Amino acid sequence: MDCVYKDPNAPVEARVKDLLSRMTLEEKIGQMTQIERSVATPDAVKNRFIGSVLSGGGSKPFEKANSADWADMIDGFQKGAVDSRLGIPIFYGVDAVHGNNNVYGTTIFPHNIGLGATRDADLVKRIGQVTALEVRACGAHYSFAPCVAVGKDPRWGRYYESYGEDTELVRKFSCLVTGLQGQPPAGHPNGYPFLAGRKNVMASAKHFVGDGGTDKGINEGNTILAYEELERIHMAPYLDCLSQGVCTVMVSYSSWNGSRLHTDHFLLTKVLKEKLGFKGLVISDWEALDRLYHPHGSNYRQSILSTVNAGIDMVMVPFRYELFLEELLSLVQSGEIPMDRINDSVERILRVKFVAGLFEHPFTDRSLHELVGSKPHRELAREAVRKSLVLLKNGKDPKKPFLPLDRKAKRVLVTGVHADDLGYQCGGWTCTWTGTSGRITIGTTILDAIKEVVGSNTEVIYEKNPSPETFTSEEFSFAIVAVGESPYVETGGDDPVLKIPFNGDELISTVADRVPTVVILISGRPLVLEPSTLEKVEAFIAAWLPGTEGRGITDVLFGDYAFHGRLPVTWFKSVDQLPMHIESNSYDPLFPLGYGLTGKNEEL
Repeated sequence: MDCVYKDPNAPVEARVKDLLSRMTLEEKIGQMTQIERSVATPDAVKNRFIGSVLSGGGSKPFEKANSADWADMIDGFQKGAVDSRLGIPIFYGVDAVHGNNNVYGTTIFPHNIGLGATRDADLVKRIGQVTALEVRACGAHYSFAPCVAVGKDPRWGRYYESYGEDTELVRKFSCLVTGLQGQPPAGHPNGYPFLAGRKNVMASAKHFVGDGGTDKGINEGNTILAYEELERIHMAPYLDCLSQGVCTVMVSYSSWNGSRLHTDHFLLTKVLKEKLGFKGLVISDWEALDRLYHPHGSNYRQSILSTVNAGIDMVMVPFRYELFLEELLSLVQSGEIPMDRINDSVERILRVKFVAGLFEHPFTDRSLHELVGSKPHRELAREAVRKSLVLLKNGKDPKKPFLPLDRKAKRVLVTGVHADDLGYQCGGWTCTWTGTSGRITIGTTILDAIKEVVGSNTEVIYEKNPSPETFTSEEFSFAIVAVGESPYVETGGDDPVLKIPFNGDELISTVADRVPTVVILISGRPLVLEPSTLEKVEAFIAAWLPGTEGRGITDVLFGDYAFHGRLPVTWFKSVDQLPMHIESNSYDPLFPLGYGLTGKNEEL
């Protein structure tokens, strides 16, 4: 019998049907399984017919592993897959959420909240194209991005993963899908997965649905909304992702009116698959099945039953895959999970694999290695940084702008822990899951950038926490104070207080009382700005989490480029006002959605 599925010229649906007809039940449930690289081996991938392998946040071959090292590892897993009975390749997934951020030496872009401030959809599309190249260079085929959450409460620990609080703004930036996957041709069927070629990666619209609207901003919490509001506010960006041929949709840990999304048959099957016509695969989030019951990981059989029957096609297990395969097999054999449900899942997984060209090109294109962290890629990141900066104040007297700074000033004070910390500049999801401090990868800190841009006769003094003696013994033309948050992710970033950490207010006041001061705030969200602190400073810049290219900050600070960014979210006066966004009846912000000054103190 001819192997239609091996014919690259055969229609995708014919290949899917042919391959599905040849598969055993064990091979089918293997395809529904995604496991973590730390428990994966080529033999396990081959013998258990594993559908996908992933790296959890920060999971890498070894410290400072570069793209070639990653490619060696991933191609090893792939060899196991293609050596299996039917030769079905895996796809390898990574959290490339602001560049290929797990891999040493890659280009790290601003997090989504900063990109939302740019209002530049074409820029975000170009970032997707560069990210895809750097992901494919390491051998991976799949990025868990974009996050199209509409962020309604800055207390949420994933707030910076949202492009903003306004649904239409988030919809605009769903174009990252096209950047990652390529542009579908005219007439491409809505909801049908698409991938342009070997320089593109599968995207994942996440987290379906309502993750940015949970009560009090609690991560993995409960979004309390009527269906019509859920659809209007939180579901709308998914329509844009589906229209661009997004390959996968990842389900949210959160709940909707008390119903866990991972077990919600109405939203996953009736709405996403049937009403919206999604033909790609629906994937769970990391260990989501283990989180359905307390204690963690208990009642696992029931968790598998309820999630797969709800419409989950691939389960990000990620560790207990042998138990998962055993229980899933038993549930199908007992009839508790119908065979039709399994076939639907596997059809979707195979469809994406054929669309992605994995059967023809399963292994890494190593010619891409020279592009990783290249000058053009870093220049794009630098452009993104300068366009993301939002100028909130410029001069105590609005008629006398303080910025741009004089690069030929005699003596400059630079202070604050964030001035010379690349890890803090990048935030979470960078080299490790949570992110960390220090020279974690290749890049330019704010201090590096200042030293590069000032004149040869300018003396730059850097002290993290200047002492009183600093001010008595030195006379400064101006001070640059860089303060902000340390890196965080997910629930670890939930914060009901939102104060500037590391005594940020105190440091700003100490310096601003003595020297004309510009503040650069490095954060994933608006933080409390005390009126007295804001009054003392000459200028205040929201720089978000800019990534590796600190020169984007000095580009604007010293006047080579104009300020461009506008707030993608409302800047509240007090946490007592939260949640507060532009649709609130009592809208009384410190700075409204869309606010931002030019260097001439005109509103953008």
